[in-house]
Amino acid sequence: MTSATTTPATLVPALLAAVGPAGLVDDPDQARGFLTDWRGAWSGAAAAVVRPASTEEVAAVLRICREAGVPVVPQGGNTGLCGGAVPDSSGRQVVLSLTRMRRVRELDPANQTITVEAGAVLQAVQEAAAAAGRLFPLSLGAEGSCTIGGNLATNAGGTAVLRYGTMRDLVLGLEVVLPDGRIWHGLRGLRKDNTGYDLKQLFIGAEGTLGVITAAVLKLFPAVRSRATTWVALPGPQAAVDLIEVVRALAGDRLTGFEVMSRQSVEFVLRHTPGVRDPFVAPHPWYALVELSDTLPGAALDAVVETALAEAFERDLAQDAVLGSGSAQTAALWAMREGISEAQNREGPSLKHDVTVPVSAIPAFVERTDRALAAALPGIRVVGYGHVGDGNLHYNLSKPAGSDDAEFRARADELARVVYDSVASFGGSISAEHGLGQAKRDVIADYKDPLELELMRGLKQLVDPTGLMNPGKVLPPG
Repeated sequence: MTSATTTPATLVPALLAAVGPAGLVDDPDQARGFLTDWRGAWSGAAAAVVRPASTEEVAAVLRICREAGVPVVPQGGNTGLCGGAVPDSSGRQVVLSLTRMRRVRELDPANQTITVEAGAVLQAVQEAAAAAGRLFPLSLGAEGSCTIGGNLATNAGGTAVLRYGTMRDLVLGLEVVLPDGRIWHGLRGLRKDNTGYDLKQLFIGAEGTLGVITAAVLKLFPAVRSRATTWVALPGPQAAVDLIEVVRALAGDRLTGFEVMSRQSVEFVLRHTPGVRDPFVAPHPWYALVELSDTLPGAALDAVVETALAEAFERDLAQDAVLGSGSAQTAALWAMREGISEAQNREGPSLKHDVTVPVSAIPAFVERTDRALAAALPGIRVVGYGHVGDGNLHYNLSKPAGSDDAEFRARADELARVVYDSVASFGGSISAEHGLGQAKRDVIADYKDPLELELMRGLKQLVDPTGLMNPGKVLPPG
């Protein structure tokens, strides 16, 4: 039972009583991993790091922190790119890690759902679904370490959005602990429920600023039994936009993934990722990684791909292509795409911009923004890649070869403005799937409708009137 007289001075003993010795991280070396993000881009300090083992323990922690007036920073796998799960430098905040809450509570094959706790690692959920002959389709580079709670908090999309949508589309119900410690039991596996506001959508994408997601009911799909993957060399982004329409017209919803990458992206992977080799002899300006899948075994997807490629060559959309022949070659092709972010980090500071524009605007956006950045900083290397089918580009920047790291970092805000102003001019968003966190909290005020911000602040005030849930994230001051 929480004491009504909990204060900052008695905080740690109260937390220890709530979560037990196994739930309190008191080793400074162990705690350090919860205070810095995986890239080392964001660091902070904490009054305590706790790892509750149950929803009831999460509720107890939030009640204690509210009584003490101590802010709480929810954290999943800590794989984010915007500092949304890292505490500030005050040392007053409590980091609440969900990594001990990783149970699969229920798998219902008939209802095509799986109910999991927020600390479950994405890959473990995929494997649990596969063991039941089902598919959980969310797939992204960090799937071996990111958690379902983090995926929900940032509305992750990944590489299969074209067919299955983002986390908003993959969730039926949530269990959430509110800032005052009350538990909302919304774990309903219903696909039709017209009884009022869809409350779960408030917490998806909120980055822990409205409460702590502790469990979710996720949609499952029939297992994939046929797959075809091709790596295509392209003359430019317009060819990618045109090619996706060719493939979609032939494959329909069997088109699962369509990733696009600039030559600069691929060069970094070839330079820094052991065992990876260029599928083609000559370099090309852009590339697409296209994947079709089907629930039928022997669905002859290779023939569909070959038909699409024949039309692409006829229309000069493709310059070369290779079809993955077997799981090893398919994995090698995907390694080219999945290795980009890590390979770019090997080149020094990486300024990452996760943006989205209408699919039809991608070619003009790339051309205009590349030109503006080159004028602002001659020699800058643009690492452009992403899920072109939904307009999401990871439009990242590396310093000119041989230039100074500190000087490049010092221009981060200026260069981000170049990218974001261009995004805004095409009616896009400065955050497609990584959230706002700390990185984009202040700048969002210049690109979001003031009424939207007013409504967001109103929701925050309603749900978290004391402002203790993940303060300093998402909402700009004002």
